[in-house]
Amino acid sequence: MTRKVSMFIDGEKVTSQCKEWIPVTDPATQEVICEAPMATEEEVNRAIASAKKAFETWKEVPVTKRARMMLTYQHLLKKHHDEIAEILAEETGKNFEDAKGDVWRGIEVAEHAANMPSLMMGETVENVATNVDTYSIIQPLGVCAGITPFNFPAMIPLWMFPMAVVCGNTFVLKPSEQDPNTPMRLAELFYEAGFPKDVLQVIHGGKDQVNQILNHEDIEAISFVGSVPVGEHIYRTGTDNLKRVQAFAGAKNHMVVMPDANKSQVINNIAGAACGAAGQRCMAISVALLVGEAQDWLPEIKDKMAEMKPGHWKKPESFYGPLISPQAKQKVERMIDQGVKEGATLLLDGRGLEVEGYPNGNWIGPTLFSDVTTDMDIYKTEIFGPVLCVINVDTMEEALELINNNPYGNGTSIFTSSGAAARKFQHDIKVGQVGINIPIPVPLPFFSFTGWRKSFYGDQHAYGKQAVRFYTETKTITARWFEDDIPHDSAPNATINL
Repeated sequence: MTRKVSMFIDGEKVTSQCKEWIPVTDPATQEVICEAPMATEEEVNRAIASAKKAFETWKEVPVTKRARMMLTYQHLLKKHHDEIAEILAEETGKNFEDAKGDVWRGIEVAEHAANMPSLMMGETVENVATNVDTYSIIQPLGVCAGITPFNFPAMIPLWMFPMAVVCGNTFVLKPSEQDPNTPMRLAELFYEAGFPKDVLQVIHGGKDQVNQILNHEDIEAISFVGSVPVGEHIYRTGTDNLKRVQAFAGAKNHMVVMPDANKSQVINNIAGAACGAAGQRCMAISVALLVGEAQDWLPEIKDKMAEMKPGHWKKPESFYGPLISPQAKQKVERMIDQGVKEGATLLLDGRGLEVEGYPNGNWIGPTLFSDVTTDMDIYKTEIFGPVLCVINVDTMEEALELINNNPYGNGTSIFTSSGAAARKFQHDIKVGQVGINIPIPVPLPFFSFTGWRKSFYGDQHAYGKQAVRFYTETKTITARWFEDDIPHDSAPNATINL
């Protein structure tokens, strides 16, 4: 009999009474690992009611005590790091190093959440008027909800509920139904760390369960990561119901390669950033803009990408794993077909790839297009696979204009040895995460994750009662500066937050 995935409601593991169960399969074999429930309406209501009741006592627990519990939790996450990574690798197909990185980036957020006492300090101004003082205090909202995607089943839930609960909120997590075992293990360790019953609820399901959360009057704030259409729906529906919403959506990330860049570094980084995690990450590099003489590097980029061999997560030589599902594979193959029809030059074709011993896996090999134009679907669409589109431009100004006209604004990077070029790029680019000589500039937890345009909707301060609306954008820049007179292998690191 296939194992049924439990839920956490009322602080206890429960088996759903639903009639519909979703098979969770190993992406490398299509074997069914377990079945996830489509939670009933009554079960979702019960989880939210339980979280609402728990909030009345949890918010009164001193923030220092909440922080100490989070310290215990991050210790347990570290202790079980490899175990969680194995669960994650089995149900996502990620290679083991990627899976461990997924878990570790989540642990970093739990560590940051343990600093909450200093982060929740308010502000004071004495004598704003005669004998009148003003104080601001930060208080929790109530019941918050998180809706998370399949591609980072440890990191992204850990982006959400540790910060929320240490602030004094309670939380309802609806993880992806495609890999529910990882977040369930996170919840088990959460309660093992000593958190009170009902502070964290975990329910499973799909669109109906999400809509129930969006429309429930007792949910105060919602955090989401996923595709643009779903992000727009969640933002519109949640805000129509007067909830605070932060929705991280799609991406089409560009890497600008200047001719003065370190050639070997560019080639290694661009191949890894395009193919890592099978391209299933919102910070993947999917477009390379080769400026001027850097266009001559295309054959070597092709050769390096061809070395990026997919395989099973238990094989150390596997650079990346399969796509999450047959449907995801079919979508990527359709996009490759479309690129060929539109006239792009297919230099590497990842279709029809076979991995020895795993004939049923959702495999897509490294795929490289050149002669891509901005009116092609392969340029305009987030493919979410190991597919890189190359566009040649004459100047950095042309590259800037192209990126700034793209509807997405999640991440971008530039590779150059010129400080002046780097400074101009970081200043003029209209994108939230900017890497300088770093391909995937994901900020650490103490910096903002700051998508622009269609990559992000909502309020970055969704978990506090003191809502602060900024009429400027936040841009996070992660830089490795290379000066002409400094050897590339000894250049200093610097992180700048604008």
